[in-house]
Amino acid sequence: MTTGPQEGRKAPAFSMETTAGKRRLADYAGKYLVLYFYPKDDTPGCTQEAIDFSTHAKAFEKAGAVVLGVSRDPLSRHEKFAAKHALTIQLGSDEDGKVSEAYGTWEEKSMYGRTYMGMARRTFLIGPDGKIIRVWPKVRVKGHAEDVLENINSLTG
Repeated sequence: MTTGPQEGRKAPAFSMETTAGKRRLADYAGKYLVLYFYPKDDTPGCTQEAIDFSTHAKAFEKAGAVVLGVSRDPLSRHEKFAAKHALTIQLGSDEDGKVSEAYGTWEEKSMYGRTYMGMARRTFLIGPDGKIIRVWPKVRVKGHAEDVLENINSLTG
């Protein structure tokens, strides 16, 4: 079951350290914000997702959008990850889990019969007014960045 904020609702406020400095939801007012949650830096799927969003960063910017990827990795790890893969998007560190809790992305997972808590791969498109326009509850990495960009472009013409 997907928990967390739903489409049409106000996005939960947040404050966290990012690779672009300390950021709050209010800092993105007037722009579209692609807030995507991912499990861990430097793992195959997460690396591909960050590279895909970075590849399209200029197109997102042209459409009036900012991309912010969030995991529970520390900022120092984000900085190494971004440098290693020449990432051009912002990465946010949610070490205390407050942001992922607010967005319902920290959830029980299961692998090989073992259950554990982990980050769901989920994306939120937040409008210039701070309301959630679209939620991708179960993200498949391949083609995801392009799909999000198409959604923004359909809104902005």
